[in-house]
Amino acid sequence: MTDANARITETITSNDVVLFMKGTKSMPQCGFSSRVAGVLNYMAVDFADVNVLADEEVRAGIKEFSDWPTIPQLYVKGEFVGGCDIITEMTLSGELDTLFEENGVTYDKDAAEKIREANG
Repeated sequence: MTDANARITETITSNDVVLFMKGTKSMPQCGFSSRVAGVLNYMAVDFADVNVLADEEVRAGIKEFSDWPTIPQLYVKGEFVGGCDIITEMTLSGELDTLFEENGVTYDKDAAEKIREANG
């Protein structure tokens, strides 16, 4: 296991929700990262953010780790969930709510409903 893989594994196993993104949850550096972080922030999900722009090994390593070519990447309870398009679809369909509920992740259900209402 490479150093990057070890750090990625440690991060996703020690945090319930992790977003590997460009930038940080308070200052995203790309539109896709901003969208996913915005959804999680709006839904009041407690998540760890990993700025891949600050670590080239993790930036390359996370794509190999998940076998997913793009960033951002969301992990819940150590499992890869998806990137921006998948998270957007799951938010709008209610699947993200279900995923959080099944994994004991606290989130604001009213905020999730407001997102769906605004995009319905």
